[in-house]
Amino acid sequence: MIIKKAQLETVCGITSKFPENIEPELVFAGKSNVGKSSLINTLMNRKSLARTSSQPGKTQTINYYKVNDEIYFVDLPGYGYANANIETKAKWGKMIEKYLHTSKQIKCIFLLIDIRHEPGKNDKQMYDWILHNGFQPVIIATKLDKLKRSQVAKCVKVVREGLGLPKEGVLIPFSSQTKQGREEVYEFIENLLAEEQV
Repeated sequence: MIIKKAQLETVCGITSKFPENIEPELVFAGKSNVGKSSLINTLMNRKSLARTSSQPGKTQTINYYKVNDEIYFVDLPGYGYANANIETKAKWGKMIEKYLHTSKQIKCIFLLIDIRHEPGKNDKQMYDWILHNGFQPVIIATKLDKLKRSQVAKCVKVVREGLGLPKEGVLIPFSSQTKQGREEVYEFIENLLAEEQV
């Protein structure tokens, strides 16, 4: 997959109306600070189109990035941000739920999990919720560069078991630092889009 063009096209806050796109939407979900913006930037070959921050809870909107004029990367607000008050969290939750229920173009949901840790309660809830909404999430296990090579298989197993991911479920270890896993994500997206066109 060659990225020729990428731009932030639409930003939706809590009260915004979602765009009615006709192109496929690929959705990125994950806990605050799991590396969502870094992943999106890596996939789009941009340094800072998606704003990264060391401060969790930065993405509080649903951001639509138009890629190659043919697909959208949709960045959802990070969940599990401890400092957001209950009311804000509830509003984010409603906004995400509304998006998942109203968009007709969602082709895939990528759920990002930090490969170094067993999935937390929020991760498990999000995974189950995505399944409940009729999607089979693709797991991207981020921060791969923080592990020794000998630890990878064990950590992948912990993530799979922690989520209850079936054997055929897709899990891609990924690092935005080394770009490892990027080609696998591209290949997955290409295959998905090819199926769409059949």
